[in-house]
Amino acid sequence: MDAELLLAHVLGRSRTALLTLVDVDDDATARFTALLDQRAARVPLQHLTGRAPFRHLELAVGPGVFVPRPETEQLVEWALARLAGVAEPVVVDLGSGSGAIALSIAHEHPGARVTAVERDPQAMEWTRHNAGLRAAAGDRPVTVLAGDMTDPALLTGLDGAVDLVVSNPPYVPDGARVPCEVADHDPPLALWGGPDGLDVVRGLLRTAARLLRPGGVLGIEHADQQGSALPALVRGTGDFTDVADHPDLAGRPRFTTARRAGGD
Repeated sequence: MDAELLLAHVLGRSRTALLTLVDVDDDATARFTALLDQRAARVPLQHLTGRAPFRHLELAVGPGVFVPRPETEQLVEWALARLAGVAEPVVVDLGSGSGAIALSIAHEHPGARVTAVERDPQAMEWTRHNAGLRAAAGDRPVTVLAGDMTDPALLTGLDGAVDLVVSNPPYVPDGARVPCEVADHDPPLALWGGPDGLDVVRGLLRTAARLLRPGGVLGIEHADQQGSALPALVRGTGDFTDVADHPDLAGRPRFTTARRAGGD
């Protein structure tokens, strides 16, 4: 599949269009061979093509930004279901990276007022780039903000006014073994979350509790071994109710949701 996608990329045609392909010229063959060699060396496919599909969008990605995964699409689906019927929900995406979550919500809920927060300067270049592309395509512009999701001073103007906080934070436990594509190419700030993988999430929960209105909702992606630990951490803050964990399509624990205490 990767080889077919790389050839389609070189030729500027769809993967299915390869079925009618008769010949490939020498220049395209050389470029294709070079890309195959890089992919064999475990350079991510998305870095080689420069794009990553995510729900209804195609995002620009490359070195310096976390490549969005299909598993995260389910977190977005949950978020959109919670926002259904709210005309102009206020949404904050913490640790936005490529902007996959923030831009998908803005695309699929045209009334949403979305802020994307990113700490890593390199990653934020991709956030801004993708946000600009989506605004030019007609989506409601997403506000892109440089900031740390654990900062007590982050977005204080939105304290108690946010309908949804969503995040795919760094959650990989320090020292965990991950594929070469991840270890060598995804930015460290997007991966490592301390000894148990939840150090950043602890600060995120304080920020979310401050930003969310009573009854506002929270969704956080996590590693499959954190399906009990993260919900317990959320309950332990005393700031949230209706804490639940959700599996991905493979049945593995994938994201935790909760509601800010004090709502109906």
